[in-house]
Amino acid sequence: MSTGTEPIRVLLADDQTLVRSAFAMLVESAKDMEVVGEAATGREAVELARSVRADLIVMDIRMPDLDGIEATRLIAADDALARVKVLVLTTYDSDENIVSALRAGAAGFLVKDTRPADLLDAIRTVAAGEALLSPGPTARLIARVLAAPPGVGGMGAGAGGPEGLSAREREVLVLVARGLNNAEIGGALGVSPLTAKTHVSRIMGKLGVRDRAQLVVVAYESGLVKAGG
Repeated sequence: MSTGTEPIRVLLADDQTLVRSAFAMLVESAKDMEVVGEAATGREAVELARSVRADLIVMDIRMPDLDGIEATRLIAADDALARVKVLVLTTYDSDENIVSALRAGAAGFLVKDTRPADLLDAIRTVAAGEALLSPGPTARLIARVLAAPPGVGGMGAGAGGPEGLSAREREVLVLVARGLNNAEIGGALGVSPLTAKTHVSRIMGKLGVRDRAQLVVVAYESGLVKAGG
């Protein structure tokens, strides 16, 4: 992952050449990021992720050969790619595969009609380790998580529930699920952002998940947080 002094290395995965070209021009226009590869299929995305040392992959869901969900699952399962973040882009905010993508290991999602500046901000957010859920479909995402049969898409063998967390850690998990970043969590609890970050990292370790997006899924699936609560 980028240290903050080096550009964010972005890999673009989309089966439409014009879409990839537009995204590439946009990313290259930002001084703090660079395009290190382009893939037209999910399988190409997995192979390139292993060879170009990308920090983040902007991943389309619907691609030939191997779709974005399966590609994300393979990347998340590869220890050599543990630091690679996946930001899923979908054409429709009602795409029923969004939950599966998050469970597979995606760090967030956006719809393709997102404004260019917001896409760049999303790349920075996800590369920095924050979860990113497009505001429009978040309520519907939560509803699908609650309605989905247990185990659909799987969070991975290491994932567990919040029962083993301390009271403070459960409190932090609730705030993460409500979309607060480290600074906002710190403000809500009267601690520093660094302390909040430490709590979040410890929770991820205990639950066996790789990022904050999966923490959101765990929080709602376990019933710790309820839609509208």
